[in-house]
Amino acid sequence: MIIPDNLKIGDLIGIVSTARAISLDELQPSINTLKNWGLKIRLGCNIFNSSNQFAGNDIERAFDLQEMIDNNDIKAILFARGGYGSVRIVDRINFSNLIYNPKWLIGYSDITVFHSHLNTLGIASIHGTMPVNFKNNTSKAILSLHKRLFFSSNKIEFNDSNIDLNFSVTGEIIGGNLSILYSLIGSSSDLNTDNKILFLEDLDEYLYHIDRMMISLKRSGKLSNLKALIIGSMTKMNDNIIPFGKTANEIILEHTNSYNYPVISNFPAGHINNNLSIILGKESHLKIDNNNVTLLQ
Repeated sequence: MIIPDNLKIGDLIGIVSTARAISLDELQPSINTLKNWGLKIRLGCNIFNSSNQFAGNDIERAFDLQEMIDNNDIKAILFARGGYGSVRIVDRINFSNLIYNPKWLIGYSDITVFHSHLNTLGIASIHGTMPVNFKNNTSKAILSLHKRLFFSSNKIEFNDSNIDLNFSVTGEIIGGNLSILYSLIGSSSDLNTDNKILFLEDLDEYLYHIDRMMISLKRSGKLSNLKALIIGSMTKMNDNIIPFGKTANEIILEHTNSYNYPVISNFPAGHINNNLSIILGKESHLKIDNNNVTLLQ
């Protein structure tokens, strides 16, 4: 797996939007923070375009990302926001320059499209907060991204009251947004989950759809040979008038309880203000000590 270099003060980073439209006002808090970190910033030339809900049409959004990938002066690429739209352009992008000139691609939610595709190419990326969220992020989430970009190690510690065992495993961590991963099954961006630590999170889904997606992952073999499963935030789940009868976490546990690996919940990442950064594609060490969970990368 190719692991991009850490950033240093004075480096140039790019910001693009491959999904929903965004404004300068929404970006400004992140621009201020990044400059305080000593970074220089280049915005995609089409970033403030608008085409219905998108930040410009497919050609414009793809152009911005391709330009940032091909510019060797750009040391990292931040996706401004998620929403929907990245899957419309992923096949327009030539990622080959990242093999010879690796750089961090950073985002979450809809950006899972790129995380998954990069994983198939053997390139690590960062599942972390995005500029649209900086204003509301916890200081811990912002610090998490800063540490991940500028330093080599990444450590996340948290408590999961639903698990009580002593367990340790090492493996590559992969995943992201459940809905996106589900939509990529059978495509050239589909993940190989064998012997991996799978991370899942989601937002604003109906509970029956969580059930449908987990069944699809199970039937396609995505859940069979994991080393561990980590459940992040399952935020703002929806139900019908007649209740489905289970929470999102309970649905996931139901479809994984026949497997002999730990399922960890309450992981502090996803559609929450305390969205801590995860290095996807990197060999990671997961340790469970009773209710205390540590992820070392």
